[in-house]
Amino acid sequence: MFSRIGQLIFNHGVVAKTSNFTMGLEIEMQRVDETGNLSSEPYPASIGDEKTNPWITNDYLETMSEVVTPPAHHSLDAMHYLYGINNALRSALAPGELLWPLSMPPKLPKDKSTLQFAKMGPAKEAYLKEWTKRHGYSEGTPCGAHINLSINPEVIDLVLEHFPTDFKDRVAVQNYLYAVVAQGFLRYRWLITYLFGASPLAEKNYFEPGQEPKHALRSIRQSSHGFGTKFSGRFTNVQDYVDAIEKGVKQGILISDYEFHGAVRFKGNKNLKELPKTGVQYLELRMLDLDPSSSVGIRTDTLRFIRLLASYFIMNPGLRVNEVDRALETANQMNEVVSTEEPNTICHYQSKALAFLRSLDRFANQLQLGPEYQEILSDLTDRVENPLTTPSAKLLNYAQDGSLENYALRRAKHYQTAALESIHQFDGFDDDQPMSAEDLKKALFYGNWELSAEN
Repeated sequence: MFSRIGQLIFNHGVVAKTSNFTMGLEIEMQRVDETGNLSSEPYPASIGDEKTNPWITNDYLETMSEVVTPPAHHSLDAMHYLYGINNALRSALAPGELLWPLSMPPKLPKDKSTLQFAKMGPAKEAYLKEWTKRHGYSEGTPCGAHINLSINPEVIDLVLEHFPTDFKDRVAVQNYLYAVVAQGFLRYRWLITYLFGASPLAEKNYFEPGQEPKHALRSIRQSSHGFGTKFSGRFTNVQDYVDAIEKGVKQGILISDYEFHGAVRFKGNKNLKELPKTGVQYLELRMLDLDPSSSVGIRTDTLRFIRLLASYFIMNPGLRVNEVDRALETANQMNEVVSTEEPNTICHYQSKALAFLRSLDRFANQLQLGPEYQEILSDLTDRVENPLTTPSAKLLNYAQDGSLENYALRRAKHYQTAALESIHQFDGFDDDQPMSAEDLKKALFYGNWELSAEN
């Protein structure tokens, strides 16, 4: 049964608009040498200034490269942007340099103080030093795939037109819909961790002696062993989200509002305090490990599944306001259970996972989304029924003496060779001048890919 907004969307024949989220990607990968150590090479000069290039930068460590795509209207377009920029980065690496394909970092030096922070200016470096004092070097080194989702403006306009007494203006609609979608992703984060978790092992010196888990995990990065601050925030509405973060800063739990790195973030105004007034522009989803089976760290089917989830959350009844805090706290606890399970075991919440996937399947059939979504859901159902087919369980097949180093280096070398053999070499970042999204599109796709027209 659809929610009131879902029924409105269905009745007006704009269902496609709910799944046509504008999508941007941010993919982090560590630069390493051919022996599996973090690279000692400087930031590649031919990809521009790391402080000003909006499409290739770095994060935390100087070796942690981050590829950022412009917003795209279709999953395939987002992937082609990502592929093109990723190849540009690979072609700029020094001889012998590779991109580490796993979320968990390669082996770290015993003396982690020798690690070099990203050169992003004095203010950012001061922040990184303070962050490291609080959390240690290791927790800043895992990499992930971040997805930015923006709701189609026609959906927002439709809701405002038909529910004028529920929402005072367009910003109110935006903030409400983004809160509903955020709640949905946080509520089912544990399922995403099960389906896509791919960080079962940590390499040498990530954990201090005696602190490592006693067995492989589904996702170290998505567990309490993973990234940084364990500040979960509030998602009842955008104002509560802002108030909770500001309170965390005031209490000294957070260094600044920038430090809030929850699994979902509201984005849209650099001045967090103004966000409720100016409106959320997009969600940043930060709950995906890198997929080492893809040279770019994520697969198109994964993006389609995320889009399907977002559409489902908009069109189906969500949580009541007085249930949100409790439900999301329960979801956090479930995610910790799932992320710390042994990868080759049945999920503790298998029956809940199968029930939810059946609901998604009915939803996809109601909307006649096509065979590609049926295939995705069928594959993911198999993954729930057989944990040996999950990414983390598959990775364990390649482990040697508790390490994935040999596997990761083989993958990294294969992807690097393929990138260097690319016919269309892109060198548009070498003059230190920031490139616009339009110029980037022309440089990347001229002659070999036509971006889809917006529906």
